[in-house]
Amino acid sequence: MQEYRHFFVDKTAFPHMPGKVVCVGRNYADHAKELGNAVPSSPLLFIKPATALTPMSAPISLPAGFGPCHHELEMALLIGQPLSKAKAADCRAAIAGIGLALDLTLRELQDELKEKGHPWERAKSFDGACPLSEFVPFDAAMDFSSLTLRLSRNGLVQQQGSCGDMLFSVEALLSEISDSFSLKPGDVVLTGTPAGVGPLSAGDKLIAELDSLLRVETIVN
Repeated sequence: MQEYRHFFVDKTAFPHMPGKVVCVGRNYADHAKELGNAVPSSPLLFIKPATALTPMSAPISLPAGFGPCHHELEMALLIGQPLSKAKAADCRAAIAGIGLALDLTLRELQDELKEKGHPWERAKSFDGACPLSEFVPFDAAMDFSSLTLRLSRNGLVQQQGSCGDMLFSVEALLSEISDSFSLKPGDVVLTGTPAGVGPLSAGDKLIAELDSLLRVETIVN
């Protein structure tokens, strides 16, 4: 796995080393329902380490011997300023950029771990489990609710959803996360995935889009 560094779309390097990735599960009601999960009343949080990061534009390698690996497309937030026990109104100032991420999930392993009441990390935090795009510099006037996520696989749309359908807004998520995990420059927050998740296969060609801001093409090894 090649070393990952954060970059903006103009190829400017982000000055801080990659840190942890804080993920939000079931932040779209339709995704929770498609997997037969309850819709949460508060954000469901888990963490991927920096070793899970890999460029989305590079070929995606699927782990062997662990069953189906599902795609989960998400909007990603690059943290540029420290956040700790922050109020929602103060959180937008800490966002340096927005991008796209794939929360790769070993679904059968995750289901097995959930059934036993065990943590999910082995199914979601393996090396390369978080392909990440370059980042668009964040505009403080941006309306997140107007943005649309789309993932096409071999020419067919697999996932599509509006960020306005998130159960918990960006500001609410960052505030909630910062209550438990201090966010540092270089950390990334994933904001949840819409319905349509499914298994990837070697040779799949993927196109990930965030409205008109980002478009990433990649292939699965």
